Amino acid sequence: MPAVRGEGMRGLAVFISDIRNCKSKEAEIKRINKELANIRSKFKGDRALDGYQKKKYVCKLLFIFLLGHDIDFGHMEAVNLLSSNKYSEKQIGYLFISVLMNANNELMRLIIQSIKNDLSSRNPIHVNLALQCIANIGSREMAETFGSEIPKLLVSGETIDLVKQSAALCLLRLLRTMPEIIPSGEWTTRIIHLLNDQHMGVVTSAVSLIDAFVKKNPDEYKGCVSLAVSRLSRIVTASYTDLQDYTYYFVPAPWLSVKLLRLLQNYPPPEDAGVRGRLTECLETILNKAQEPPKSKKVQHSNAKNAVLFEAISLIIHMDSEANLLVRACNQLGQFLQHRETNLRYLALESMCLLATSEFSHEAVKKHQETIINALKTERDVSVRQRAVDLLYAMCDKSNAEEIVGEMLAYLETADYSIREEMVLKVAILAEKYASDYTWYVDVILNLIRIAGDYVSEEVWYRVIQIVINRDDVQGYAAKTVFEALQAPACHENMVKVAGYILGEFGNLIAGDQRSSPLIQFQLLHSKYHLCPAPTRALLLTTYIKFINLFPEIKHEIQSVLKSDNNIRSADAELQQRTVEYLQLSSIATSDVLATVLEEMPPFPERESSILAILKKKKPGVAEGLPPNAVTKDHPALFNHTASNNVDVNNTPAATTGDLLGIASTPTNPQAPTTALPTSNDLLVDVFGDLSSPGSVPNSGSPPNNLAPGDVVVTNEEGLYKLVCKNNGILFENDLLQIGVKSEFRQNLGRIGLFYGNKTPLQFNNFTPNVSCSEVLSKKINIQCKPVEPTIEAGAQVQQQLNIECIEDFNEKPVLTVQFMYSNVLQKLTMKLPVTINKFFEPTVMNSEAFFTRWKNLNNPSQEAQRIFKAKYPMDNEATKTKLNGFGIQLLEGIDPNPDNFVAAGIIHTCTVQVGCLLRLEPNRQAQMYRLTVRTSKDSVSKELCELLHDQF
Repeated sequence: MPAVRGEGMRGLAVFISDIRNCKSKEAEIKRINKELANIRSKFKGDRALDGYQKKKYVCKLLFIFLLGHDIDFGHMEAVNLLSSNKYSEKQIGYLFISVLMNANNELMRLIIQSIKNDLSSRNPIHVNLALQCIANIGSREMAETFGSEIPKLLVSGETIDLVKQSAALCLLRLLRTMPEIIPSGEWTTRIIHLLNDQHMGVVTSAVSLIDAFVKKNPDEYKGCVSLAVSRLSRIVTASYTDLQDYTYYFVPAPWLSVKLLRLLQNYPPPEDAGVRGRLTECLETILNKAQEPPKSKKVQHSNAKNAVLFEAISLIIHMDSEANLLVRACNQLGQFLQHRETNLRYLALESMCLLATSEFSHEAVKKHQETIINALKTERDVSVRQRAVDLLYAMCDKSNAEEIVGEMLAYLETADYSIREEMVLKVAILAEKYASDYTWYVDVILNLIRIAGDYVSEEVWYRVIQIVINRDDVQGYAAKTVFEALQAPACHENMVKVAGYILGEFGNLIAGDQRSSPLIQFQLLHSKYHLCPAPTRALLLTTYIKFINLFPEIKHEIQSVLKSDNNIRSADAELQQRTVEYLQLSSIATSDVLATVLEEMPPFPERESSILAILKKKKPGVAEGLPPNAVTKDHPALFNHTASNNVDVNNTPAATTGDLLGIASTPTNPQAPTTALPTSNDLLVDVFGDLSSPGSVPNSGSPPNNLAPGDVVVTNEEGLYKLVCKNNGILFENDLLQIGVKSEFRQNLGRIGLFYGNKTPLQFNNFTPNVSCSEVLSKKINIQCKPVEPTIEAGAQVQQQLNIECIEDFNEKPVLTVQFMYSNVLQKLTMKLPVTINKFFEPTVMNSEAFFTRWKNLNNPSQEAQRIFKAKYPMDNEATKTKLNGFGIQLLEGIDPNPDNFVAAGIIHTCTVQVGCLLRLEPNRQAQMYRLTVRTSKDSVSKELCELLHDQF
């Protein structure tokens, strides 16, 4: 709010004081209603109001709006203030318009005309006010009207510096609304030359604008490189007295320096030797200054200094061409690894991850290995420990692989649950990539299963099986090792799977030892059978039939197990079918037929490593961050198997795990391990590895490429309905595409991961998802979308991240449009996203007295919304509680006098206001009816929450 002094708006000061002195919400509303009635009568009166009075009343309306109340009049009076020549009156008019008016307002034409008048004014203050209003509204209409005018103002020699600053930032705002307004041709050079402006404020604003232009059209704006280097050179060689007005705690123009360094990261190293040399000098100077004693003990000094340093190091890493700079940067970062500031340690580890991928600095990073391992063990902050894991992974090569893998395995026993799954993947990848002795690799993977079996995905144990099958020299050792692992009292299910597979193939290699005779192998495996779920039992049954081929002497013992009631009469159709088939096979087949059907698995074909593919999807930058000298040939994936040749005696889907050990397979048709067919929900993986706090990688629970069968259909309406009370699920699915959602919301901010899965055998090309909002909705929520790859391979998926900010309450949904080429035919899908106002709930705990006191205070009819409706689903208390909790509100137990009723409370968070919400859901079981009542401090929120929730029961 503008100051109420100045021209002495005493009435406004008194009104604000009255509001602050109100003892209750009711008293406040009563005072506001009285004031609104007074203002309305003044505006409708016959007597013409002067500018001061209009300004005062418009100010009061602004204040009332900022308190959270809707304002439905006064807009014309605010527009009239724009024609005033008094700064304070014009300022209040623009402020009211910027805050309260949307782009669809019928007065917008008058406003645009007033803005045009002020832009052509010779008074720079009026020009600035007009530019600020354009930027605040930022509508497409504004961009179309002023998109060609503002560049003229920006480069005009008659424009003063302060106006140039505003014009640059205003044009940047319009560019985000309408990217096609990028100036080209003659404007390009003139805008680039703003980097030479004498006024540092103009340069700072211009760099932000030019950086945005460069990202849209880098070739046209590449002339900015030499000017940016020149300006950067002048800053880093200046003393803090040379740029006194732009020096922050003894650091000359740190914000401008950071922006220039970021701008240069859009281009490769300069080709011109002179420019390149000057840039190298700048970077060396920044590194040198980082070594100087601090000029101040204040934290602001070190923050500004380090901000410039880290951005310079980012540019050095981006250029990746100057060995001396890269090594110096690594040494500088090494000094921060033990710094007392957690943020500096985090940033140092993060930057060193990138340095580890450069051939120039990889060895320099390895010198800090002991310090990094120590950080992994002693850091208190999980995000820093996560970065230490990333760095150890990136710096690993053949010379240090065994030590790093050993340290990561040791840490895994006590590691945070949030990072265990990712650590398991990284250890598995490193062990395979740098295994000179594959017995070491087998030991590592079995240790992984022993230490963190719940976090070992199927791909990891598939992988060890594949390598054992493909390498004759390790098969006997693997059989001996898994046999010993089975003897532990507590044996993880994944260990049983690996042991079952390997002993079924190579148990004969250790059968000569009396301690691991065929009968002992069988008895040891079968002792785990009853502790395992059905899929693992199915695998063990296949091992048993393999044993009959390998060890005919124990055929009778195995047949006895197959004939037992819990197998041959199993309630599980898969187990029963396998038992019947295997029993028949063992009874009627000759030894030659048995040997042919159950022969050893052939080697697997070479494909890309499935484990590495999963890690790339979780952490693209880190997964690819292996040093160049560490690259070895790709390894085959293990889960592209489909069943073939299985006898289907019960007319059920063909068994899949039955082929795990090579049943009905031939060398020309090698089979790979698999489990049951995936379901629709298997598509969902965790998107928040790079979204949540650094280092947090929640457990996704399923591989990313498991796509559902082609006949599944989930309409957008179905997906939206289910996602009202859930944050994760399927938004849409047809025969071609599956779109999954995983989201997280905190206060007025949200993050959504969209997963686009290609269910077809063909590639998607020109894949373009676009999220849009209506003009009304765009004022109420702000959505930022990360781009996605334009190609989705057959059976693969890509992720897209959306960041959402709730500005004020809303009742519309953003629209997602997906276009792609499939089989040379353009496909276009339009659907709504599950972004609803309840996602911004913060659950609130209340006792009975507080709840009903608040409930009675919200007695204005406009604050309540109610629906009485017929129950759509059985009246199950637990299901109702689950839906209410999923809706985001806090369920309050034992609050209502009627124990059948459900009572809940929460706060909706927006940028402008927090809205308290109370809810009662009253079931009438005899009539199979519900009464839902929602009371909030804002009528539009009550109505929307009631509309969203009533359809769920």
